Amino acid sequence: MRTREQMMAFIEKQKVACIASVDQDGFPNIKAMFVPRKIEGNCFYFSTNTSSMRTQQFIRNPKASIYFYSKGRFKYEAIMLAGTMEVLEDDESKREIWRIGDTMYYRQGVTDPDYCVLKFTAIRGRYYCDLKTESFSMGDLP
Repeated sequence: MRTREQMMAFIEKQKVACIASVDQDGFPNIKAMFVPRKIEGNCFYFSTNTSSMRTQQFIRNPKASIYFYSKGRFKYEAIMLAGTMEVLEDDESKREIWRIGDTMYYRQGVTDPDYCVLKFTAIRGRYYCDLKTESFSMGDLP
């Protein structure tokens, strides 16, 4: 990945994010989710259910990774980011990424106790393209 701007442009084009947590036995668990609602610096914000298994895993162990990819006819491109995941339940965080259609998932609206925000903070990553890989630290990206 050449620059942070190029990485973010790639991520913003994707429709799905894969999120990995660590279960109680130390095994990785991966789930496809909607892309982040908000990206700010090295932080990515997702909406999810407070009661979900994944959220409970992040409460017990904040180590996480997120993965974005694009598979074309002749080209596969992907970014894996490793870091930590926080579970945010404060009103300000919830309101900031709330969307009107979310009542389909959270019947009580933005104050639904089963609605929370996952805040992923990236530390490092790996970029894949055309059978080549490149590791990077978020702090080193221009």
